[in-house]
Amino acid sequence: MSRERMEEGQLSCSLIVKEKPQDGVGGCSGEEQGGIGTTSSATTTVVLSTFVAVCGSYVFGTAVGYSSPAQTGIIDDLGLSVAEYSLFGSILSIGAMIGAAMSGRIVDYIGRKRTMGFSEIFCIVGWLAILFSKAAWWLDLGRLLVGYGMGLLSYVIPVYIAEVTPKNIRGGFTSVHQLMICCGVSITYLIGAFATWRTLALIGTIPCLMQLLGLFFIPESPRWLAKTNKWKECEASLQRLRGDNADISDEASEIRDYTEQLQQLSEASIFYLFQRKYAWSLIVGVGLMVLQQFGGVNGIAFYASAIFISAGFSGSAGMIAMVVVQVPMTALGVLLMDKSGRRPLLLKSADSYRCLQLEHVWVACSSVCHFSCRFKDEIY
Repeated sequence: MSRERMEEGQLSCSLIVKEKPQDGVGGCSGEEQGGIGTTSSATTTVVLSTFVAVCGSYVFGTAVGYSSPAQTGIIDDLGLSVAEYSLFGSILSIGAMIGAAMSGRIVDYIGRKRTMGFSEIFCIVGWLAILFSKAAWWLDLGRLLVGYGMGLLSYVIPVYIAEVTPKNIRGGFTSVHQLMICCGVSITYLIGAFATWRTLALIGTIPCLMQLLGLFFIPESPRWLAKTNKWKECEASLQRLRGDNADISDEASEIRDYTEQLQQLSEASIFYLFQRKYAWSLIVGVGLMVLQQFGGVNGIAFYASAIFISAGFSGSAGMIAMVVVQVPMTALGVLLMDKSGRRPLLLKSADSYRCLQLEHVWVACSSVCHFSCRFKDEIY
């Protein structure tokens, strides 16, 4: 069978279990792709597995939110310059890029659970290096290690959640990852308004330890077990996730078919994506991620306290205001994910973001005009 036929024909339908015919009509639906033909509820094991996984998302949030409330304390205690502290804040992103670049290979080689545990070891060592640091290079090393672990977690957590949850609740459960990142950032802002930077670093190790311990009580991803030809373990994991009395035969068959088809396509390289038929999807998908990062959200998160102080507000009050906005909006996205669909939510958020950017431009122009008028008055 040729590659073209496999991609355009069989693969699109074999990724799912065909729905049972209703009124004599059968076939496969685009909505069913990547899922199973029946709906399932969230079992205790699925909820527990998701909770343990998103502890890593909370770790991600604490790392992002740490540098803002800790800035004043670190600069005063260790005598860092603004440039040295800027390096400390930004080196997290460098570590995250390294971790993200390596994440795919590591996740496929050692599995989802082991990757989460491996990531948390880096995060714990990094937080301890920050906690006991006496010089700038210790801070930078710790921040780099936390960033590396964060980069691994940013990939493996959504993958694991998507692979253990039933199709009909997959979108909402996967979006909890983003909700917990926002909670991590927000709670770190709140605690940092009252705690010292060393105490805040010590608190950062708590969710790491929680996830490490929780990994002993959750199953491995059935799809990864199937990919490594561990079929008995795959079925045992799937049965545990769906409940002892659940019929997993259809989903197990779907996973087996998908894995076999994937193995036949495994010789394809990354350059296979750069074809004309994939161009639009690739531009939109990658473009959304790139433009989101160029929106400056990380810069605001890293230095929120200093930004609000320079604008004439209290640093603590400004960070609390961000918390009030961030968490409810992210929670709303989680609730609407499976009801409204991905594309409508994306379009609405894009419209809001566009309006916000126009407001920023108006404020910037007003500030420039105000400064120019004051400068002209001083001259004359």
